[in-house]
Amino acid sequence: MKEFANVADSEIRERNARVARLAAKQGGHVTVGQLTSLGFKPGAIDKRVKAGWLLRVYRGIYAVGHLPTNPLDRARGALLAAGARAALCGRSAAAFWGLHKRWPQSVELISPVQRRIPTVRARRCATLLQRDIHISEGLRVTSPARTLLEIAPTTPTRSLHRFHNELRMRRLIDNEQLVDVARRNPRHRGAKLLLALAGASEGEPKRSGFEVDWVPFAERYELPSYEMNADVAGEVIDVLFTPDRLVIELDGWGTHGTRLAFEEDRDQDSGILAATGIPTMRITYWGLHRRPAEQARRINAILARR
Repeated sequence: MKEFANVADSEIRERNARVARLAAKQGGHVTVGQLTSLGFKPGAIDKRVKAGWLLRVYRGIYAVGHLPTNPLDRARGALLAAGARAALCGRSAAAFWGLHKRWPQSVELISPVQRRIPTVRARRCATLLQRDIHISEGLRVTSPARTLLEIAPTTPTRSLHRFHNELRMRRLIDNEQLVDVARRNPRHRGAKLLLALAGASEGEPKRSGFEVDWVPFAERYELPSYEMNADVAGEVIDVLFTPDRLVIELDGWGTHGTRLAFEEDRDQDSGILAATGIPTMRITYWGLHRRPAEQARRINAILARR
């Protein structure tokens, strides 16, 4: 009898180990269906629930051993509960793509079918297409373009420009994708914002957050047409008002606050002036954000004289 008991104990340990290995791939979660396929009957599941080894997270979803606290693991559990067609969206997707530093308290999901899951913000979207969903790190998440569409209505303009620029710098998005998702969802509150964003971000992405701040500043004060990161006399400059009238350099302290940078900046200004006759106006971070109207007046005054 003891021999049979040892065999039974060995089988139980092996079965539990298989569950633990499966859960490790799913953020610490398993489904009832998966437990059943591994040979667990309802009574065996109930026994492990009472013992605290299986912890009910959602209907039909259990955490193994302990409740996950890592946001990615919590997201995996919510996706298991929502089904194979659901994906992270909104603030959860923004956190996944690195746009938000903190994950929301409630996981946000989107699905082409209605889902009701306690503690999860799940909503239905009939216009969701396959290209709106990416699979990354084993998670289904809305594409960067679809994510921007979702968060655009509640995101300040400056932050939206910065998010878009960051995604472009990481080669995760292009303006064609932005226009595509906006035009497919014309009634969405973020559609017009994305079309404006695409129109204001032609050419290469900005090299710094300071350059991103320039775009809404130029729009606000209705400055004339310009190019960003243009090549002038062999130098890549921040802003060029065309045709060849004025160069703007945005001087953030982080990259210009040294003696060497000071000397190189002035040498660049004089070199461009000698080669092209185009003067350079330098605007500090403080000047752009604390005295924007004054900077706009100065730019317009210089342009009017040229």
